[in-house]
Amino acid sequence: MRPEVNAARRRPLGLIALLAVLLALLTVPAGPLTGAHAAACGTANAAQGRTATASSTENGSFAAANAVDGNTGTRWSSAFGDPQWIQVDLGGSQTVCEVVLGWEAAYAKAYQIQLSANGTDWTTVASTATGAGGTETRAVSGTGRYLRVYGTTRATGYGYSLWELAVHTTDGGTGPVIPGGGDLGPNVLVFDPSTPGIQARLDQVFQQQESAQFGTGRYALLFKPGTYNNINANIGFYTSIAGLGLSPDDTTFNGDVTVDAGWFNGNATQNFWRSAENLALNPVNGTDRWAVAQAAPFRRMHVKGGLNLAPNGYGWASGGYIADSKIDGTVGPYSQQQWYTRDSSVGGWTNGVWNMVFSGVQGAPAQSFPNPPYTTLDTTPVSREKPFLYLDGNDYKVFVPAKRTNARGTSWGNGAPQGSSIPLSQFYVVKPGATAATINAALAQGLNLLFTPGIYHIDQTIDVNRANTVVLGLGLATIIPDNGVTAMKVADVDGVKLAGFLIDAGAVNSQVLLQVGPQGAAADHAANPTTVQDVFIRIGGAGPGRATTSMEVNSDDTVIDHTWIWRADHGAGVGWDTNPADYGLRVNGDDVLATGLFVEHFKKYDVQWSGERGRTIFFQNEIAYDAPNQAAIQNGATKGWAAYKVDDSVNSHEAWGLGSYCNFTTDPTIRMDHGFEVPVKSGIKMHDVLVVSLGGMGQYDHVINGTGAATSGTSTTPSTVVSFP
Repeated sequence: MRPEVNAARRRPLGLIALLAVLLALLTVPAGPLTGAHAAACGTANAAQGRTATASSTENGSFAAANAVDGNTGTRWSSAFGDPQWIQVDLGGSQTVCEVVLGWEAAYAKAYQIQLSANGTDWTTVASTATGAGGTETRAVSGTGRYLRVYGTTRATGYGYSLWELAVHTTDGGTGPVIPGGGDLGPNVLVFDPSTPGIQARLDQVFQQQESAQFGTGRYALLFKPGTYNNINANIGFYTSIAGLGLSPDDTTFNGDVTVDAGWFNGNATQNFWRSAENLALNPVNGTDRWAVAQAAPFRRMHVKGGLNLAPNGYGWASGGYIADSKIDGTVGPYSQQQWYTRDSSVGGWTNGVWNMVFSGVQGAPAQSFPNPPYTTLDTTPVSREKPFLYLDGNDYKVFVPAKRTNARGTSWGNGAPQGSSIPLSQFYVVKPGATAATINAALAQGLNLLFTPGIYHIDQTIDVNRANTVVLGLGLATIIPDNGVTAMKVADVDGVKLAGFLIDAGAVNSQVLLQVGPQGAAADHAANPTTVQDVFIRIGGAGPGRATTSMEVNSDDTVIDHTWIWRADHGAGVGWDTNPADYGLRVNGDDVLATGLFVEHFKKYDVQWSGERGRTIFFQNEIAYDAPNQAAIQNGATKGWAAYKVDDSVNSHEAWGLGSYCNFTTDPTIRMDHGFEVPVKSGIKMHDVLVVSLGGMGQYDHVINGTGAATSGTSTTPSTVVSFP
């Protein structure tokens, strides 16, 4: 950070100068353009709202995107060193005729303007060693999709700093055809404290969604910063509620955000597919209720009181996940069978049933598995919080939190969160009816994706090929691949963020539903990993669905942060041969980390791990209920396919807090040799592992390989292994 005492010297541009810069950027300046060249050069700024990246930033307030946002009050500023660059993806091949640079006081004395077709191989189309700062207009002639300003000599001791970078093209350029930004569609409901009838509208959505487990409704309930009184937001299926501030404390409810299980006679084990995010709550009776099962994240929340994770009456519950949240009071899981809490702060924790796992949680109970069943890691090795939509004044932006290593506590409790903001203009706002071809064209133009709540049938794979692309869903937006295509593929590139959507298998078998990195991927992404967060996969339930593998991770260093990969055991289109799926998650990449991994009911391995140095913190699993007999799940000489399999070729793997449960409803005499299967090597370490027979419907002979006592009887008592080998 530059010393603030020098602020006046650093920023001599006053209001008049800023207006001059703005005028320069919005018009074609006089100067080097003459004759036919001037006539052919368009006046539109092809860089505005496009995706920009840079060699460095001075800090999180001076992102590259600021130089192409059309706002002369924001700027990109680099680190203090040579060389530095900023580049912009123009969204398609463009014939560039002019570049306008609006420098701050820290300008470039020597720089080049370069063009590239692929973002790798660059051609210099203009250069100078006598840059004067201020507003510089450079006539250029060249074609490319990417434009880069490459600074080699700074004029000051600071970095390079641009208020705005404008690019003008000829009429013959291909030009972007898909606009970014726009409204959020009909299923995003935005409230402010003065909105009339808030409670009635919330109640209306809840009544529609309360029991619509496999319905078609999708909703996002968004609240502008401010204080809301007397609110009780009951959250049903496919409903997300979130604040629109940069911090949870920007949006406060004097009231509750509630999930209960009245619709299912007090049983919360099917309270799936909903979320709460980025709100502060003052619960009416001092304790908020969030009685959920899988796929129901509670992220970036501040509960100024306690949190009850059980339904009214303490019926069955099978959740769940908390991240980046602060609960001032005590968390009471009560009947919750398992739970994972990450990078948070709690005032206390009352009990555990089978498997309670904590990493990076201030106030977490001490390690004590299996009695009480607490697995506690002081920090989380690698985490990057989920991107989220927020309001900056009247402008929607998506905040992308920074990666943290060895994290502990929330990302937002000590001042402004670290990360970067992307204006909505750099997103294709996807609405129901959008085609895969249009979605891919938007990605090819350099846009990110914001899926609004809805159901999206696609007839071709969504290809995410650009580094740092954000694909963010609102309201559990649902992607259904038709004709057996893969729903989404991510290239072997840095920093892609996938978050907040559901992939629902189609009626024709897909070999893979989500592929992160192509097979054979080998690039190092340790500094900027791809993250997969609150991305859920379903095979059957809403109708027949088929897939061979649900999620395949080939890219090294990927972080899977909360997923539920589910072959349906109830609903429509369910049966051993009706919704077949062999594998839940297959990991081939090295150094992959899973935090909050829920995978259930696959016909072969629920998780198969082939990459080196993999790590899992929390795993919840149920073996497929509907196996017709012992022979149907025979794996060679082994009875049953392990829930979690580490391949024999792997030399290093470590996991904490894992549970597998069997409930063979068709044939209760089925036995599993074990729930977990790993090679016996010094680099393989498994901590706090359990298997459970649910009411005696099938049994396990061991926990891991041949280690651990067999389950028996109908008492639903776990068999545990504290460490292996």
